[in-house]
Amino acid sequence: MKNTAYRIFDPVPFTRVTIEDTFWAPRLRVNREKTIPHIFTMLKKTGCVDAYTLQWKPGREKAPHQFWDSDVAKWIEAASYSLAVHPDSTLDGLLDEVIALIASAQQPDGYLNPHYTIVEPDKRWTNLRHGHELYCAGHMIEAGVAHFQATGKSKLLDVVCRYADYIDTVFGREAGKKRGYCGHEEIELALVKLYRVTGNTRYLHLSQYFIDERGQSPCYFDTEPAPDLHKLR
Repeated sequence: MKNTAYRIFDPVPFTRVTIEDTFWAPRLRVNREKTIPHIFTMLKKTGCVDAYTLQWKPGREKAPHQFWDSDVAKWIEAASYSLAVHPDSTLDGLLDEVIALIASAQQPDGYLNPHYTIVEPDKRWTNLRHGHELYCAGHMIEAGVAHFQATGKSKLLDVVCRYADYIDTVFGREAGKKRGYCGHEEIELALVKLYRVTGNTRYLHLSQYFIDERGQSPCYFDTEPAPDLHKLR
């Protein structure tokens, strides 16, 4: 890392981009007026949002799925992009409510994933190939960055910084850490975005670890037990 530039290119912030053409502008309006509200309705209907209440108990239906975090996070990111260029007090308030709920589900050590908090608490980081905890974390990090850039509010950004700090204590080449990485790339680019908005090089170094570790031999996934595919459906 010391021989490479931390930043070669500075992306143009999405808050400084406006689209007023006849092709994309109407589609962005449909996205703002129809798609984003509909997705939130479905997230509520399926239980994705309410999973953050951590009220699910064994034996109940609709156990929080391990990928639900990414669905909620993608909605937050999309809604934030929309809010940045089209102020909407109702959407702004809804985002605040959802983010407060997410923050309430974060564990004392910084971990955040309802499935592995209340459904399989003993399986945290045991199925990196298929569990995709890091993938979900990456999308939540992107959501936190987008919301901060769009609104200036740091509640979700603070949550994802705590999560990233915790992840950094779990993964790496130092003694006592897991030499693993996610089966689905995502957290790498999210950590770069987090570095750009915070200036904390810890996140950039962690991103480089995940990139450099992938493809090493022996493959980390070969050390994991075979997953229960039934639980992944």
